[in-house]
Amino acid sequence: MESAARSQTTAGPGAPASSDKTLIYRQSRWTRLTHWLWAISLFFMLLSGLQIFNARPQLYIGKQSGFEYNNTVFAIGAENTDAGPRGYTEVFGKRFDTTGVLGWSGPAGNETARGFPSWATIPSYYDLGTARVVHFFFAWILTTTLLIWLVASLINGHLRRDLAPRLDDLKRLPRDIVDHAKLRFHHTREYNTLQKMAYGGVLFVLLPLMIITGLAMSPSMNSVLPFLNDLLGGRQTARTIHFTVMVLLVAFFVIHMLMILAAGPINELRSIITGWYRTDPPVHEDETAQRSA
Repeated sequence: MESAARSQTTAGPGAPASSDKTLIYRQSRWTRLTHWLWAISLFFMLLSGLQIFNARPQLYIGKQSGFEYNNTVFAIGAENTDAGPRGYTEVFGKRFDTTGVLGWSGPAGNETARGFPSWATIPSYYDLGTARVVHFFFAWILTTTLLIWLVASLINGHLRRDLAPRLDDLKRLPRDIVDHAKLRFHHTREYNTLQKMAYGGVLFVLLPLMIITGLAMSPSMNSVLPFLNDLLGGRQTARTIHFTVMVLLVAFFVIHMLMILAAGPINELRSIITGWYRTDPPVHEDETAQRSA
């Protein structure tokens, strides 16, 4: 995500041979490496996390859960009906039939009761121990990479230079929203306001919150950080926040992919794979006046 942009006349790794001035070196090697490490880590964490969730496919608010407590906010399950077993998803007491996907799924004639279907979990069969090993392994990779990236970005000025929204960015926010709604994209070496806000939200809110709530749910961390559970409102609340952050990260990924497809997938993928990014041709003053008219 680092905008280490340099003109093509400046030597850069894998510099193209052409003299196209619109092609710039936008993403550094470190940026590309951390991007793919985060993507791979989140992928395995998501699918193994859904397997872990299947061990108890309910979410609660508070420090306690069980038959004596009426604090369930989300549940996936199965029930017997006159039409046979049916899967359901319940959100704040509102129940939806989700047979075939959530609650009751599997090959025709061999369905079973499970929260998330086998194709959405790692491993596909029920194995809580393996899921925990996979989940925690990639969680530590994500956490370590994020900490190193944060320290490096503070030192090299990447946060201040490329990600921190400025007053001018906030003034351009309404126009950026309209441009994105109309699928009208401007290819420049700088991030636009919506990109800065989205990346900042993921890097400084969602990922840290995911890590903190994960630590709060770990019994082994209770003796090291005993205040986390109380700070988050209890282990069950931490688990609910953890799940909610996961949903938000998935939503970010979907929107991110849609924006890449809309803005030009070849250019965007080249940027995050090789570092080179094609910007819009320079706009003359008379053209600028016509566009703003």
